[in-house]
Amino acid sequence: MTDQVRSSKLKFKGEKVKKKRKRTHDGDDEPRASSSSKRRLDDKDPETWVLPETVNELRGPTFIIHPSDPSPVSVNFISTTNRIAIQVLKSEDDSEPPPLLERTPTDVAQVWVVTRVAGADTINLRTGTGEGKFLSCDKHGVVTADRDARGPQEEWTPVVLPDGMVAFQNIYEKYLSIDEVAGGALQLRGDSEEVGFAERFWVKIQYKYKKEAHEEEKKRKDGLTAPNKIDEASTNHLYQAWGAGRSVVSEDDKKELKRARKEGRLAEALLDRRSKLKSDRFC
Repeated sequence: MTDQVRSSKLKFKGEKVKKKRKRTHDGDDEPRASSSSKRRLDDKDPETWVLPETVNELRGPTFIIHPSDPSPVSVNFISTTNRIAIQVLKSEDDSEPPPLLERTPTDVAQVWVVTRVAGADTINLRTGTGEGKFLSCDKHGVVTADRDARGPQEEWTPVVLPDGMVAFQNIYEKYLSIDEVAGGALQLRGDSEEVGFAERFWVKIQYKYKKEAHEEEKKRKDGLTAPNKIDEASTNHLYQAWGAGRSVVSEDDKKELKRARKEGRLAEALLDRRSKLKSDRFC
């Protein structure tokens, strides 16, 4: 008779015993994520900078870099001059810099804030320093960051490419790019017809916003997100009024108003008729 080998792992009083799960073979060879691995993902620092996998994950503080040669650069905003600057990424000390995809912002000037209107495919890029200016592009491809309010020229459509890089398209269906000007200086342009090396950016976001996007997507798939309720009357009055508060209404509403006015005129005519009869009687 052989003695059963006992586990040498220490157990404490009150500790729950984990039951072993039997592995089932469904024909696919991909290992399933265990609860412990999911827990490790949840335990990740919310401030960790990660790469987005979908357009919906592009939100919150954002770090935009370009793998320029010979040195990678970041898209910065200098609040003292209100200008966009393309600056070479350098280490804080003289040590060898980390790989490009492990870089994180070291200055608030390198951070942009991505916002979007709910349900829209486009995003806005606002500066993370200064008064919060919006990145915009005119029809000539000139890119600036001096607008206090968002409009069509401040709308960008992000495209997540198969390799994980991101391209930004403006309302003129042209792409944001890094352009070399006289003297070897670099600047942003917004007039590229197609996506090439100059139009591809590495974009990093914070993990908590990526997790937030996943949770929203899960709720949407599970049907837990209720559709937005719109008060049509108040919306029309607020957004479709002009002149002396006149509102745009539907055809049915117009008919109701017309009928009400007609009935009102009839009532006034009857009152006038009665008043005239009474006056004639006493004359």
